Amino acid sequence: MKTGLMPGKSNPRLKGRYSETMDSVEMTTSAGSKELGFTAEEQHQYKHEGFVVRQGVFSDSEVDGFYEGVEEAVETALQLARQGRQYVLDGKRFVDFAEYTFQFEPKSDSNRLRVVEPVHTLSDNLAVLLSEQRLLQPMQSILGCSSVGLWTDKLNCKGPGGSGFGWHQDSPYWVHDSDHVDLLPNVMVGFDSFSVENGCFRAIAGSHKKGCLPGRSDGSQLGGFYTDPSVITLADEVLFEVCKGSLIFFDPHLIHGSGQNNSSHARRAMILTFQPAGFPSLKSGETIACPVKG
Repeated sequence: MKTGLMPGKSNPRLKGRYSETMDSVEMTTSAGSKELGFTAEEQHQYKHEGFVVRQGVFSDSEVDGFYEGVEEAVETALQLARQGRQYVLDGKRFVDFAEYTFQFEPKSDSNRLRVVEPVHTLSDNLAVLLSEQRLLQPMQSILGCSSVGLWTDKLNCKGPGGSGFGWHQDSPYWVHDSDHVDLLPNVMVGFDSFSVENGCFRAIAGSHKKGCLPGRSDGSQLGGFYTDPSVITLADEVLFEVCKGSLIFFDPHLIHGSGQNNSSHARRAMILTFQPAGFPSLKSGETIACPVKG
C-alpha cells in the first residue's frame, strides 16, 4: 500500500512527484500564465498510473465559496427529493427527480444526502467549476483535443459516520450510455482535507490499463457495478491524503473507492467528468460546452 500525499506523510515514491507538481501549479497560477495543462511528467504518470494529484490548487477563500455552494445545493436537492420517485437498491435509498439522482445514506429512513448528480445546476458557486481553467486545461491535456464538454458531475457528501464506497470503476456505469467511455476522465475537487480517518479517496495504481473489468457475481442488485475482487492487486493501493482545495485527476477505468468517515467532520468533494466537446451530457442529454482559454 502506498499512502500519503499529505505534506510530510507521502510515500517516498510519490512525495517528490507531487511536491514538484504543486510548485509548478503555484508558479503558473500566481503568474497568471495560461500554461495550466499537464507537464510531460504528469502526462507520463497519468498514462502509467491512471491518476495525477495537484495539491492545494484552490485558496481558502475559494474553498469557502464552494462550501456555500454545497449548502445551497443540498438544501435544494432535499426539496426536490420530496417530489421524486423513491426506490431502494441493496439497502441504499435513491430518489430520481427530472434529470437528478439523489442517493441517501444506507438506512432506509435516513435523510442524510450522500450523492447529488448532477449538481452544477443547483448552485452558481459550484457551476463556476465548469469554466475553471485549472480543471479544463489539464483535461485538454488528457483528452488531446482543443474543445472540452461536460459528461456529468456530482457532489459527494460524507458526513461523520458516512458510508464508504467499495472498489469500482466508473466505466461500467457509463458503457451503455456512451460510445467513447475511454474519453471520460474525472477530476475530484476536494472541499475538505482527505485523510484515512475521514474516508479518503483510494485507488489501485495502474489498474486503468486493464480496461472495463467484470463486476461481482454475488446476487446483489448493484454487485455488477463493483469490481470483481479477484482482479484487484491490493499491493498497488494508494491512499490520497490531500489538503483541501486539491485536485485528483483520474481515468474512467481506474479502480477506486473510499472508506467510512470515522472523523467528527464532513468530507465533501465534487467530481466532474469531461469529454470531447459536442457530445450530449449523461443526465440531461444537453450538450454542455466548457470553453478552454489560451
